[in-house]
Amino acid sequence: MTRHFLVDTDLTPAEQAEVLDLALELKANPYAEAVYAGEGAGRRTVALIFDKTSTRTRVSFAAGIADLGGVPLVIGAGESQLGHKESITDTARVLERMVASIVWRTYAQAGLEEMAAASRVPVVNALSDDYHPCQLLADLLTIREHKGPLAGLTLAYLGDAANNMANSYLLAGVTAGMHVRIAGPQGFLPAGPVVDAARLRAVETGGSVLVTTDAAEALAGADVVATDTWVSMGQEDEKAARAELFRSYAVDAAAMARAAPDAVVLHCLPAYRGYEISADVIDGPQSVVWDEAENRLHAQKALLVWLMKASQAAQADGE
Repeated sequence: MTRHFLVDTDLTPAEQAEVLDLALELKANPYAEAVYAGEGAGRRTVALIFDKTSTRTRVSFAAGIADLGGVPLVIGAGESQLGHKESITDTARVLERMVASIVWRTYAQAGLEEMAAASRVPVVNALSDDYHPCQLLADLLTIREHKGPLAGLTLAYLGDAANNMANSYLLAGVTAGMHVRIAGPQGFLPAGPVVDAARLRAVETGGSVLVTTDAAEALAGADVVATDTWVSMGQEDEKAARAELFRSYAVDAAAMARAAPDAVVLHCLPAYRGYEISADVIDGPQSVVWDEAENRLHAQKALLVWLMKASQAAQADGE
């Protein structure tokens, strides 16, 4: 059985921990897993498909694949037949015969699911409208570096809580055994099925879920405070209205005063100082945002290695 990573809960709690352990090893020794290099390594090329613009995702995957001895093949929007002249399924059937893995930054989660269903090589969600699971691996790695074991820590996410980051914080956080609190205005909270899935996983790990419109409730004593832009791609015309709607959920000095004194701050970037986060917080001593950005590289390298080895082991066992 080929292993894919389309949503955070595609990894069990034990598997998530394995990927994070490997990420720490690769951060200390970046070239220890040259899985795409050398005689008998097999295919070296990894397809990186970008329907959306990207800085951190593109650079971290391309650099990480090169570190692993591979060749990143970047395919930008409009540079292939995918989705207009050729179906997703047919594209997957072509790519699986030529590349070692497929990494796709796209819009609809359903497209990723269709790609994975037709592919015998691992498919990775590099961001969709619903989830951003690779970002969460980097976030969890960063939290672990600064706060120690993840289980039992409290993470508060503030702002647009109906977006892909809020969904992934819920699912990845409880998978790690964390207590995840999500705060946003009414009408901008996670969808019921995502919350239900997070609560089901929390039963397994000892984590917990709180969804609230009260920012103070979410922040109280939190070990980690996270936010994301209030204006995602395609929402630029709504900037003024969104700024007013989310203003009370800004991560500023007043918000941080409600969290634990040693709380760390996360932001997946790009950040808009004076909106979702203040300059004194993102550039201050509690911010681990730049470590978080770097950790995209290490976490994604570990993920690619883990998926390849897990898929090979399952195929060898005849699954």
